[in-house]
Amino acid sequence: MGLVAEDIGPALAREQFLDGGSVEGAVRSPILSSWQRSRSLGLSPDGCELPFTQDLDLDGRLVHAATPVLDRLRAMFNGKNMNVALADERGAVLQRRFGEPSMVRHLAAIQSVPGFVFAEEFGGTNGIGLALAERRLINIYGAEHFAERSQSNACSAIPVRDLLSGRIEGVLCFGYPHTDADPALDLVIRKAAGVIERRLLEQSSVRERALLQAYLDARDLVPAGDAAGNGRLGELGASGLDWRDQMILKEKATELISSAQRAAVEVSLPGGRRVTLLSRPVTSASGVEGVVIEAVLPSGHERLAVSTETDAPSGLLTQQALTPTVPPLGHLPGLAPGREATTARPPRAPDGSGTPGVGERTADGATSGLVLVGEPGVGQYAVAARRRLELLSEASTRIGTTLDVSRTARELAEMAVPRLADYVTIDLPEAVLRGEEPTDPGKDLHRTVVHGIREDCPFYPAGERVDLQPVTPQLRCLTNGEAVLEPDLRSASGWIAQDPVRARRLLDHDLHSLITVPLLARGIVLGIASFYRARDPAPFGDDDRSLAQELATRAAICIDNARRYTREHTMVLALQHSLLPHGFPEQNAVEVAHRYMPAESGVGGDWFDVIPLSGTRVALVVGDVVGHGLHAAATMGRLRTAARNFAELDLPPDEVLTHLDNLVGRLDREECGEDPSNGNTGIIGATCLYAIYDPTSQQCTMARAGHPPPALVRPDGTVIFPELPAGPPLGLGGLPFETAEFHLPEGSQLVLYTDGLIEDRDRDFDTALEQLRRALASPNRPPEETCQAVVEAVVPDHPADDIALLVARTHTLDPQRIATWDLPADPALVSTIRGSVTRRLTEWGLDEVAFATELLLSELVTNAIRYGSDPIQVRLLYDRTLTCEVSDTSSTAPHLRHAATTDEGGRGLFLVAQLSQSWGTRYTADGKVIWAECALEVPGGKAGPAEVYFDNIDDIPAI
Repeated sequence: MGLVAEDIGPALAREQFLDGGSVEGAVRSPILSSWQRSRSLGLSPDGCELPFTQDLDLDGRLVHAATPVLDRLRAMFNGKNMNVALADERGAVLQRRFGEPSMVRHLAAIQSVPGFVFAEEFGGTNGIGLALAERRLINIYGAEHFAERSQSNACSAIPVRDLLSGRIEGVLCFGYPHTDADPALDLVIRKAAGVIERRLLEQSSVRERALLQAYLDARDLVPAGDAAGNGRLGELGASGLDWRDQMILKEKATELISSAQRAAVEVSLPGGRRVTLLSRPVTSASGVEGVVIEAVLPSGHERLAVSTETDAPSGLLTQQALTPTVPPLGHLPGLAPGREATTARPPRAPDGSGTPGVGERTADGATSGLVLVGEPGVGQYAVAARRRLELLSEASTRIGTTLDVSRTARELAEMAVPRLADYVTIDLPEAVLRGEEPTDPGKDLHRTVVHGIREDCPFYPAGERVDLQPVTPQLRCLTNGEAVLEPDLRSASGWIAQDPVRARRLLDHDLHSLITVPLLARGIVLGIASFYRARDPAPFGDDDRSLAQELATRAAICIDNARRYTREHTMVLALQHSLLPHGFPEQNAVEVAHRYMPAESGVGGDWFDVIPLSGTRVALVVGDVVGHGLHAAATMGRLRTAARNFAELDLPPDEVLTHLDNLVGRLDREECGEDPSNGNTGIIGATCLYAIYDPTSQQCTMARAGHPPPALVRPDGTVIFPELPAGPPLGLGGLPFETAEFHLPEGSQLVLYTDGLIEDRDRDFDTALEQLRRALASPNRPPEETCQAVVEAVVPDHPADDIALLVARTHTLDPQRIATWDLPADPALVSTIRGSVTRRLTEWGLDEVAFATELLLSELVTNAIRYGSDPIQVRLLYDRTLTCEVSDTSSTAPHLRHAATTDEGGRGLFLVAQLSQSWGTRYTADGKVIWAECALEVPGGKAGPAEVYFDNIDDIPAI
């Protein structure tokens, strides 16, 4: 099928996809992938039958965790056309809630009755199925659904996970009319899913509950006078601490739990605030030993006022609205379930004192709240493992987003800071930055990236050459091809020996631990990544080294891909520049300037040319081969060469395009071969604009093949885009091309360009044309200045396609340098013409070429009289060369041949060829023109043309 434009809607894209067409770039990648999976499963848009199952766990932990949240959502969406569904891990719907209760009477059973399975394998592209497949928040709008029945709906769906294991337990899905789509719904569904996940986690550990029960029992034994009163559990969530503050407290609480000791630690929060964390051991009656962490907020701490109202118009859930009325437990994964909770042994001091109750206000006015309950070590290792997995998963999407070597290296650093390291430096050889394969990665290293939590850390700056000492960890990792861990930089003599002064300054910035990793991909060492730790007092460990190695390996593959792309891009760009004109032949018809700008994503097949023609005319050509890369550049070179060859035949523009069209068709067939099913799509196509300007008549004849029309700037500054028949793109074959003729006064500017100049995703087409019009509306400006003005005003900041620009300012041949004679077909008039030509050459000061010109014209006129037909016209054009033209109304053309010694004729054209620097035939609507160009300068010391071939004047044939 044909190509699909990138700006079409999903409905047209879906229709094209179902018809077998390509829709790359026209729909979002997850949607297209789901469509492709659906089609591979044999699904039909009008036959996606959903299975119904009664094997539902309607009283399971997921339903128990989600029921309060679903009820809250129903209240929030009251009166709205909102369908809230909860599905299990198979995609089977467990429960539904409707913002408008009457909806259930009007909806089909699959949209209202629990038990239908919406897995992608049954329902195609839909919210629940795609959320399970993509394992993330998904939005689907209207025609992006695969099934016909869902075309008018939109939905948002998000997986609900067990925070302990990371396993998907189910899916929360919002269904609503397409017209009610609102980006704010993403925030609502994320919060709602988060609350369900927290409620699931609260059910996940009997051991944790046993520890909690022990803690609560201990609190109940505190004498009434020890505290001002008992508060409600969960006060910490509404204490004014946002999620960032709470994450800081939970991370510190994890460390305290792992210590399994009584402790009081003051934690600094952003904004200069401080919170004290208290830890104490607790043991359940069944022997489970753990630690309780409480946060004590100082007196005067202002609680955050949270509204319980919903936000119009989407009904956003506020933090308080989604806060469960159960204790905020289980935030720490890794607490193993399996033991029963029994009567706890109160953890009281020997003197009977105890800590304030959960959520209580202490005697000095401070507020306390429960942060974490857990077993020492278990939660800490579980969180660390989960964070490593999440980091690696995220790295696969955030590293390698471009094919730029330096940018890819920086993405690795940005990924690692601050979740793995506080500072990252990356050193790459200069060869890698150029796209080449390094011969010795330890030599010619350059600091490519410096990234960290602060900008003042005194590393070697980016761009500086780095010469490594043999003892450095960096060179060691290059030698053995494995990551090197230096847990204590103060004792790392090899690292210090590289630059003792700089090393001391780095240590003063609290750097204390290092992991250096080789960037190894496909057996090639591409550079070094160094990870430094500063804020965390604990040194890097083996787990950190493994994580750094994995990150570096993934990044190295991306860097190598970028390097290979850079190499190919450089080669293609060099080929492209070698195939484009480096200079234009000397001619007086037009004054030209040009620009060529490759696309950011790759080199394409745009080209241009200026070709002198007979009769002081000139051809201007601009073309564009579809696609990018080496194939497009090579094809461009073939077409440009072909266009010059066809121009040598002095054909009109429409015939030149016809020949190019046939050539592209042949090239396409050669690329595809005899069997079109071999998967090779060939060239696909090309566009071209061909114009011929005649300075003797100021007429310009143009034809185009699917190419944008030129811009014409008149001497008064008026800019027009002349009406020019479009013509089909090259390669389609069988369709004619049409020409149009325009009068161009002297000083006019003809602007030819490719579509990359005016077509841009972020700009309207008419806006681009208007920008071009304004940039050109300056009369009497040199073409070079016009080119620069167009580049500055019209060229997109990030061109997605190549741009070729050619500006030609027209000149006129002085009528005093044109001589024309009309004569009948009478041989007796040849001598008269010779005399007239001689006199005119004398007037022009060209006596030195008069003799050769007489001979040349005598032969041309004699041939026209003998073999042509009336009327006959002789014309002399005095420009850079002297052009002699003889025209008649016959369509027969003479041919140069080698006459035998016995032949009485056949030497005339040989004489013309020797007397002129070039000659040829040009066909017109009324007949033909035989032309010959004579050089106006004869090299000093050499015989003139006549003397070279005639030793005796008597040998000159009589005319």
